[in-house]
Amino acid sequence: MTRPVLWEPDAARVAGSSMARFEAWLAQERALTFQNYEEMWAWSTTDLEGFWSAIWAFFDLPAFEKPSQMLAKDQMPGAVWGPGSALNYVDHILRHADTRPDAIALRAQSETFGDATFTWAELHTAVGSVAAALRDMGVQQGDRVVAILPNTPTALIAFLATASLGAVWSICAPDMGHVAILDRFKQIEPKVLIAQDAYRHAGKIIDRKDVIEGIAAGLPSLNHKVVVPARDMMAEENTRTTASDWHLWDAMLNAPQSVESTQVPFDHPLWIVYSSGTTGNPKPIVHGHGGIILEASKQSLHMDIGPEDRFCWFTSSGWIMWNAQWMALGQGAQVALFDGAPNYPDMQVLWRFVADERLTYFGAGAAFFAGCLKAGITPRESTDLSALRSIGSTGSPLSEDAYRWIYQAVKPDVWLAPISGGTDFAGAFVLGHPGLPVRSGEMQARALGNAVQAFDPDGAPLIGAVGELVCKRPLPSMPLYFWGDTDGNRLHDAYFDTYPGIWRHGDWIEITEHGGAVIYGRSDATINRKGLRMGSSEIYSAVEALDQIVDSLVVDLEYLGRESFMPLFVVLRDGTLDDALKHNINNAIEQTVSPRFIPNEIIQIAEVPRTLSGKKLEVPVKKLLLGGDPARVVNRSSMANPDSFDFFVAYAENRD
Repeated sequence: MTRPVLWEPDAARVAGSSMARFEAWLAQERALTFQNYEEMWAWSTTDLEGFWSAIWAFFDLPAFEKPSQMLAKDQMPGAVWGPGSALNYVDHILRHADTRPDAIALRAQSETFGDATFTWAELHTAVGSVAAALRDMGVQQGDRVVAILPNTPTALIAFLATASLGAVWSICAPDMGHVAILDRFKQIEPKVLIAQDAYRHAGKIIDRKDVIEGIAAGLPSLNHKVVVPARDMMAEENTRTTASDWHLWDAMLNAPQSVESTQVPFDHPLWIVYSSGTTGNPKPIVHGHGGIILEASKQSLHMDIGPEDRFCWFTSSGWIMWNAQWMALGQGAQVALFDGAPNYPDMQVLWRFVADERLTYFGAGAAFFAGCLKAGITPRESTDLSALRSIGSTGSPLSEDAYRWIYQAVKPDVWLAPISGGTDFAGAFVLGHPGLPVRSGEMQARALGNAVQAFDPDGAPLIGAVGELVCKRPLPSMPLYFWGDTDGNRLHDAYFDTYPGIWRHGDWIEITEHGGAVIYGRSDATINRKGLRMGSSEIYSAVEALDQIVDSLVVDLEYLGRESFMPLFVVLRDGTLDDALKHNINNAIEQTVSPRFIPNEIIQIAEVPRTLSGKKLEVPVKKLLLGGDPARVVNRSSMANPDSFDFFVAYAENRD
């Protein structure tokens, strides 16, 4: 199927892009020229040494000792990258403080703290001060520093200070439950905890003092605790103070000084992030300094980010996009942080932020854009978006309706470039290209250096058909290991148990005939109706296009030869589900997808259960309805809305 083209770059956009500059550099410095992007991509995924060394050289990445080679052991798992190097991620980020000290590096708008601005010089000084305070607390290379902080300058400063010492960073969002946070942090035995004691969200004050005290008590490895006070500034009746054994964050900023970075090997741990952990303990994924620098630099080509940009990705600090947004800082761009509810006081608040900050690049989860579409807003009519050149989306597939809404309601000449990748490698497999057309519902290209293919069950590559998303060659930002997984079995089982030596990501993907890609949802949540297999995203697109439907979840209970039974659960904007609406839902699926995918049953629910990162919990619901133990099929502490699962437990019991 050829999808309609919604946007094409003009000659000036193509010629001025960072991708075009990289291609010109390859021609001049490496005598490499390509007829088209597919040819360039093929080179980048076959000559890994040549490609990644070109990325290093093109971006002039700083290092005390440069790698003797980029890829010393070409295997998965167990690839060895960048031997002999000595570097630090923070040197890559803060090098702009030397060349542009008075330029603005960071802008922030927070419901809790108001507005803030940091120049490159101010950011550098703050990082140096906090690093010195952490050093005085005994933090050394390899120690873990953890934080419970929102998406604010404080979190960035604490992260960079930690990384500058060669210590290992990990963060959770303040709205996560205390059990979910402990499930993560207990595994990595942190030495220091930095936590905010309250925050304001959608106009409501959320007091977290007792929660952070309880979390600290549950981490016996802690030597020091740091509080970021917010309670005293938000409510006069709050007279309790944090216990005296907590250091004050502001005191850590009182000794301005330069950053003295600890030089570490290429594969030294930078941060620990976590899988959604819907069953069992969340997997603590360790990424290294060098791999993240390389992947982020490469991705900036696909996102066309440079020092002239003003960049924002609306994200929680608990989502991998919090980590990924510093890619823009690494290119010298100004990064804008938004800490607040995206629908308060109305659905236009983020678009006003985009306008006020004169953002050139704005990204958010697909659910945000779907919510804007459902709300019927038209940002272009009420805000000045003339500076906006690019829009990004990820987290779940962006529907074709949302593509059209962006071009109709936001800006007709904007470059829309959704991406799809994962926490697992802090990067994107498929994403945008500033020199290619945008087709409705389709990501433009496979990422340079990422040997992505769609595999059939026998491991044969597919074009123009849906298959398993795999990556056939290693990437520098793939996990070094899972923390505590001493024998590597957990890592192997997560990615390499289906196709030996090849990364299986767990998504359904179609590589189109012109090199684009469409993600169809998780492969372990496949719908199989009378031999016709499909990801759930196409059903969601059809159902959620109806004005009355706010959200939906579908599972297929075919198992061990049983005939498929497919219930569809829907969240209504208002009212109750009646026969007329059921007819409209069935008709939408029949007309848009196929009559085979008309559900056996349609059930109204209050909300769709989701992970903390916003993904629908299709697989746990499927396991539950196939007879799984409710206590084992899902880890409720890793859910954004754990009470929503109660409905499905009751539904499963009634089905029995």
